[in-house]
Amino acid sequence: MKSKANVREYAILIFFVVLFVFFSVVARGFLSTTNLINVARQISLLGIVSVSMTLVILSGGIDLSVGSVLGMSATLAAFSMIKLGFGLIPSVLITLGVSALVGLVNGLLITKVNIPPLITTLATMTGVRGVCYIITKGVPIYGFKKGFSVLGQGYIGPVPIPVVLMVAFFIVGYLVLNKMAFGRHIYGIGGNEEAAVLSGINVAGKKLTVYVISGLVAGFAGIVLLSRIMTGAPTLGTGFELEVITAVVLGGVSISGGEGNLRGVIFGVLIMGALSNGLIILAVDEYYQWVIRCIVLLLAVGLDKNSK
Repeated sequence: MKSKANVREYAILIFFVVLFVFFSVVARGFLSTTNLINVARQISLLGIVSVSMTLVILSGGIDLSVGSVLGMSATLAAFSMIKLGFGLIPSVLITLGVSALVGLVNGLLITKVNIPPLITTLATMTGVRGVCYIITKGVPIYGFKKGFSVLGQGYIGPVPIPVVLMVAFFIVGYLVLNKMAFGRHIYGIGGNEEAAVLSGINVAGKKLTVYVISGLVAGFAGIVLLSRIMTGAPTLGTGFELEVITAVVLGGVSISGGEGNLRGVIFGVLIMGALSNGLIILAVDEYYQWVIRCIVLLLAVGLDKNSK
């Protein structure tokens, strides 16, 4: 089992190198410092939410609502600051609280009502997206003070702040999964839930925590996105959940739960970023990009299922 996992990690690394070399040759300007920094900034939110999605999938679940929660948090924060006149800190706290509440609802429906994660989060994905339109009435919200852009557009030295945040999330995620009992419990639950129950693990409590974390992290990412684009639009985050799931599964995390690590997820995120940026430079139509992402997701899941 371990050797198969190692082979898959090497395969992910090789695929990333091949993809990177390919775009370096055929996509003019791909290797420029400006473009690479741009790619890093573009994948930062994907990387941040991929950390929490890794926890969800490792536990044997899935969260399709993260894109809608990201969009809702951006629109809710914008509405709080611009329409209600709240300050930055109160708006952020309200937004994070509501995002965590969505995660809590997901977790309760899954653990207490026994609705499958796919159905639960599909329903909340739809409902929360509706909330985005209710908040904005379908009209983007803008008019923020320039200082708000620091979180999404600022730099620490030569490195964009969102990239620094992404690295911090990966470090925290690594520590949780590899150095804490909570991480070991997540692996155990995803690997064999019945055995986890018999060993005394509070399965329902751990699952509930995972979904709250997922909602909270998606909400934080939405605030960073709002700071970057300075507009709260109801369409923000549409389809984002599929990009996150693709990056995580492509990075070697088993869609069935219990297997995988963040080291592979990092390369999954990098592959998604390089693929998207390279296709844009080559002027590939956005509709074809959707098809390509679909194929990548199917290949990732197919590889996972056939490597057991």
